[in-house]
Amino acid sequence: MKKSLSHLPQEKKDELEAVVEIIKEMIAAEFIILFGSYARGDWVEDRYTAEDGITYEYQSDYDLLLVVRNLPKYQYKGYRNRIKYRARKAAGCTTPLSIIMHSVDEFKKAINNGDYFFADIKKEGVMLYRSGRFRLPAVKKLSIKERRDKAEAHFRHWFESAKDFLFGFEKYFEAEKYKIAAFNLHQAAERFYHTVLLVFTDYKPRTHDLVELGKRVEPFNSGFKGVFPQNTDEEKRLFELLKRAYTEVRYNTHYRIAEKELQYLAQRVLLLQNLTEAVCKAKISSFTE
Repeated sequence: MKKSLSHLPQEKKDELEAVVEIIKEMIAAEFIILFGSYARGDWVEDRYTAEDGITYEYQSDYDLLLVVRNLPKYQYKGYRNRIKYRARKAAGCTTPLSIIMHSVDEFKKAINNGDYFFADIKKEGVMLYRSGRFRLPAVKKLSIKERRDKAEAHFRHWFESAKDFLFGFEKYFEAEKYKIAAFNLHQAAERFYHTVLLVFTDYKPRTHDLVELGKRVEPFNSGFKGVFPQNTDEEKRLFELLKRAYTEVRYNTHYRIAEKELQYLAQRVLLLQNLTEAVCKAKISSFTE
């Protein structure tokens, strides 16, 4: 694992150093590891105006893995969002943060098992902080066949699970039970995202947030950026209805969604299904000896 940020511009180094100090103040981290595009050196900060006059922006996140001993203490008290808030307000961090958190035992077990998401983190990541209380184990290397077998198993399970929820959506929609139909549509979208992440990385984060999941799959195919467009207020409002369905269908008696709103969102999820199937099958086919 790398230890230097020498490949980053000075302003990025300063941001990350400030974020690390905030994390150390807030939680008892054993490891703080930068992974993803900023660790590899292929991050993106892009802004352009298309022919239709709409300005598009894309900025890579700082992907951070926080390894702790007492995971439940931090996992269920909103520490990830609190860290992000303090990074923006106290440290002036303008680069988005994407944080995952795991226990020491989970992290060590994943490396020992050869889970290639964590194996790649150990190979490509940058160690920003370590407590010195634990050592990282050696990575178990998987063969191409083993990686392909895992990717195929992930695809079979999660793609079928997503289609099951899509089937449930259709039945509830036909019965005009629109709220529970919206919940099933959310779950189908979430599981299509999980399918992509597991096929490509052997990992899915502990989140139901479609925004975060969508951002995580975008690097694998640019088509994911257009699945749920956010160019107009109406597109944003409709996507927010789907986003909120996971929690509010169950707990908010005031949640409402109309037939036409569901029809639009179902079309977007069907687009996500088709794109998921295409990119995952292509990825699985790429695992050749």
